[in-house]
Amino acid sequence: MKNSINIPYYKALMIFVMAVLMVSCSSDDDAQVVNDVVPGAASLVLPQDNTECEIGDVVANMAEVAFEWSEASDADTYDLIITNLNTQEVTQRPNLNATAIVVRLERGNPYTWRVVSKNNGEETTASEPYRFYVAGEPGSNNVPFPASLMAPASGAMVTSVDGKVTLEWEAAETDTDGDALTYTLFADTVDGDQEPPEEWKGLTETSLEIQVDPNSVYYWHVETTDSKNTAISNTYSFRTGENTSSVQGEIVSTSQEILDAIAAAVPGENIYIRGGDYMFDSTIEISTSGSEGNMISLLAHPEDETRPRFDFSSMAENSSNRGIELNADYWHIKGIDVYKAGDNGMFIEGHENLIEFCTFSECSDTGLQLDNGAANNTILNCDSFFNADSTLENADGFAAKLNVGTGNKFVGCRAWQNLDDGWDGYLRGADNVTTTYENCWAIQNGYLEDGSPSGGDGNGFKTGGSDDKDLKHNAVYMDCIAVGNAADGFDHNSNRGDVTLYNCSAYDNGNNYGFGSTNPLEKLVIKNSNVLGEVGSVNATTLDVTNNSWDTEGLESSVDDYVSIDYSELTAPRKADGSLPDVSFFHLKSDSDLIDAGVDVGLPFNGSAPDLGAFEF
Repeated sequence: MKNSINIPYYKALMIFVMAVLMVSCSSDDDAQVVNDVVPGAASLVLPQDNTECEIGDVVANMAEVAFEWSEASDADTYDLIITNLNTQEVTQRPNLNATAIVVRLERGNPYTWRVVSKNNGEETTASEPYRFYVAGEPGSNNVPFPASLMAPASGAMVTSVDGKVTLEWEAAETDTDGDALTYTLFADTVDGDQEPPEEWKGLTETSLEIQVDPNSVYYWHVETTDSKNTAISNTYSFRTGENTSSVQGEIVSTSQEILDAIAAAVPGENIYIRGGDYMFDSTIEISTSGSEGNMISLLAHPEDETRPRFDFSSMAENSSNRGIELNADYWHIKGIDVYKAGDNGMFIEGHENLIEFCTFSECSDTGLQLDNGAANNTILNCDSFFNADSTLENADGFAAKLNVGTGNKFVGCRAWQNLDDGWDGYLRGADNVTTTYENCWAIQNGYLEDGSPSGGDGNGFKTGGSDDKDLKHNAVYMDCIAVGNAADGFDHNSNRGDVTLYNCSAYDNGNNYGFGSTNPLEKLVIKNSNVLGEVGSVNATTLDVTNNSWDTEGLESSVDDYVSIDYSELTAPRKADGSLPDVSFFHLKSDSDLIDAGVDVGLPFNGSAPDLGAFEF
């Protein structure tokens, strides 16, 4: 039997429904409300940033990856956007109502993902992107994440300085396997794929300064490798404008121009000296001070291959014939060679000065001397050598002596073959002052330029001393070397103050240590230091001498511990930036028992403990 339908009732019902719909659609009060509030950003939960994610079922090299994020404020739906960083293929899951989803992705690739929060209007907010890695076959090596190019931004206009631009990128130090990463920079005006120079390969830093031409378009990218796999970044472009110069100040090129510029200098001014020889027959006096944050700078011109040399050879040997007298504060003097002054090459009695990458040679007294209250000066990466006086008494390499103030530092300096001492700290007038020495090398002092004995004292580092043998010159030596000096490598000379040596090395001196028991130091601290040969005298009223090559049970410093004991390489030319040359002298061999034999004294070290001596393995 068929079911029957009441036709009139059915038609009435349909008419009623249509009427309701018409009323509903025509009523403004019941229209859909559009949310125009900007939604918040979702916080990404899984996969976590820079991790190898856990994966679900694998089918045909496609793995299930679970994504999860927190609910964002004022968001109605979400778009999930996933990018394969190897292929740049984008996978999207739009208009999601939930905050979790499983997506199948190809294994063995790095990815980035982000979530876009949306409302039912037109407002959207994107989350920060996270990176993750989907592991490949078991035992396979993970491809590293490609570098993110940071600067210059793609399409940017860049102004080069001295024809150079710095390119910067962001990348991890290791990949998700823990493999160390290196980077190769590609940059050219063709397509960003031309073969780079060797010095752009195997980089461990994430920036590099390169030479560029003005008014040109450059393309660049970075390739990241763990030595097995390589990831390639996007390629960016930038345009260079006109080249600018870092030289902002007065440029001088004659002796008189130098004197005039110094006399007229004001705080904050830079004076650039062209390379070449400049003859002077009288002392250059500097008496106008700069100020904190506004130093006056006397600098070698950075674009010149030759250094400026101040030649005082026309001067007679006389205590009034100094080369440069710095009687002012806040000066930065860099890149100048001071030659053959009739007394000190440079005499400093000011405060807060920086003397950098200068040399002082063949002067008739100490190359550079701090005196008359000079305090808080830094002598950085300077050399003083072949200084000799006819009295065979006073010509040291460097000296913080007599009535010197406190807080002076020597950093990365070398003194060799000076008639008297490499460094002299003898006091007359000052008392209880402190001088610091970092990475300083004293080599063959007490010998003349031709290698013959000089007749002077011949100490490497003379820590102090005084007429009545009662004054205190406190000294701190860190990573310093004394080798081949005619007398003591490190000498107290009746200094009554406190002396500290950390990670210092001594070899082939007349005596490696000369800390005597007559008029002894108040306190002597020696740690993490090594001596090859006899140690010498180690005395003081208070001794704290431990963890050194001669006083640690089971240790012995021998020739077999070192890559080289040839200290002639210590006087090799400095690097272009003024830093000390790379040497093999006294570097420890990999099987040396002096490695990790020290104690932590607050200086940087590799391994489980500091090594003994000036060089960490």
